[in-house]
Amino acid sequence: MKQTLLSLLICLSASQLSAQQLDYPVTRQTATADTFHSQYVVPDTYRWLEEPNSPEVNAWVEAQNKVSGKYLTKASNQTNAFLAIDKYSYVNTTQNFTKVGNYYFRYYYYNKNGTPALYYKKEMSKDPRLDDLKALVDPAHISGKDRIMLEGFDVSKSSNLLAYQFSRNGSDWAEMKVVDLKKGVHQSDHLHKVKFSNIAWKDNGFFYAAYPDGNDQKVFYHRIGTAQSDDKLIFERGNAAVTFRFFTSADERFFVLTEVNEQTGLKNYYYIDYQQAQPALKPLLTNISFGLDILGVNNGKFIAETSYKANNGRIVELDPGAPFNWRVIVPEFSKELLLNTFLMKDRFIATYLTDGHPLLTVFDYSGKMLYKLELPVATTIGNFTGSPDDDEVLYRYASYTFPSVVYKFNVKTFERTLTDRTTVTYDLDKFEYKAVEYPGKDGTLIPITLVYEKGLKLNGKNPTLLKAYGGFGTISTPGFEPGIIHFIRNGGVFAYASVRGGGEKGGQWAAQGRGANKQTSFDDYISAAEFLIKSGYTSPDKLAATGGSNGGLVVVSAPRF
Repeated sequence: MKQTLLSLLICLSASQLSAQQLDYPVTRQTATADTFHSQYVVPDTYRWLEEPNSPEVNAWVEAQNKVSGKYLTKASNQTNAFLAIDKYSYVNTTQNFTKVGNYYFRYYYYNKNGTPALYYKKEMSKDPRLDDLKALVDPAHISGKDRIMLEGFDVSKSSNLLAYQFSRNGSDWAEMKVVDLKKGVHQSDHLHKVKFSNIAWKDNGFFYAAYPDGNDQKVFYHRIGTAQSDDKLIFERGNAAVTFRFFTSADERFFVLTEVNEQTGLKNYYYIDYQQAQPALKPLLTNISFGLDILGVNNGKFIAETSYKANNGRIVELDPGAPFNWRVIVPEFSKELLLNTFLMKDRFIATYLTDGHPLLTVFDYSGKMLYKLELPVATTIGNFTGSPDDDEVLYRYASYTFPSVVYKFNVKTFERTLTDRTTVTYDLDKFEYKAVEYPGKDGTLIPITLVYEKGLKLNGKNPTLLKAYGGFGTISTPGFEPGIIHFIRNGGVFAYASVRGGGEKGGQWAAQGRGANKQTSFDDYISAAEFLIKSGYTSPDKLAATGGSNGGLVVVSAPRF
């Protein structure tokens, strides 16, 4: 968000501030270099900046902040940007619940200076003001001196117990505790040395992942009321590059474990069938290099999403007794990219992306489509929660210009109900969305989403903010950003380019901008800028760039517009 704010301020104030001379601090260069394969010398003259605790680096950062601070202060005074963005940041809602087991949960800031606490209730009434919302986990009660951040939770099959994890002071290391949902009282259980773990309940305990020796991740089973030292070791590899994901089926018959080698990209899949006379961890599939995500179980068969021989993804069934004989439930579609699948008792929800529009669909396990709904361009649908045995689920719906709202969706009647309206400080109907394509350097058509105020005169002089990500096959979905509201309300055009390297058009799209092909991501971004200028949306002196993480790499690798 800081990067976006910076770009917004620069874009809105460039004409007034262009005469200002910025006296940048001198950045020392060294003769540092690496030699690869005994022949390729790669200089790294700024490596000294990789030491964040170095006094020299801290002094350099402070000097840089002084320069940018003067510029941003002047820009803010001229545009009143920060105050305006704060105004658009105001969102009043009583919803954003998720349903797990028999209860509804939500995180809530009861103190502006604190971190969100976890609240819950048993029923979702028609009038949210009458809801009996109770505090369940308060970070301030965990520690009065550390900054506690809740990191996730899961509920037992009986809905009697909830296990949650939390971190201290921004650390990756986490701890776990257990609370009685009926009484709201904590149990004695307290687990340590947890990292990058989910929670999967089975009977009177749950599976989790920890680093007991600090080096390698291991999977354990913890029985409620026992000491962590008594936890049962389920699986370990003894390789620091290996991490684990796991779940238990809704009926708790199966435990499914995915082993991922982050260096090789290979995955192994294992399972335990607790209906067998002697349940034991068995291999299902090994050394898998393609995309395969086992989601759950239906009638004793594993249900999975896969990109194997399916660029846009498909949904298949695996028999644990014959794991190589797959039954295709929903085949790959030519234009619709599979996003997410949520399994229920006798049917499942699948969401897709096509031409910038999300699709909401419902299928039965024979593969028959029961329902299909196309949603507006550049919106996001997801975060489905609920019990597999219920007819109703909750999901979230959002866009760049409106914050997340929660709908109830009945998978039998297909009725959608907004749980509560969200109040904002601006008119939601004043924005224009457009999904188009532009030619890349090699002629490939690249999707780009444009957002601006209805009635805006597109005369080539509009301040325009171009954003991209384009990495790791990640599918970037729209999310609410108050800074974008401010920018658009001041005559700006926001543009998001789905450059190659991202996953917006499937696995092949991602591969075309990965590794040795990374230059393609940069070329696509440059072509997006050229398209915006040529099409009359903006001009070089009115075009700003923004991006974070891999998107930052894309932005800085492109030449100045």
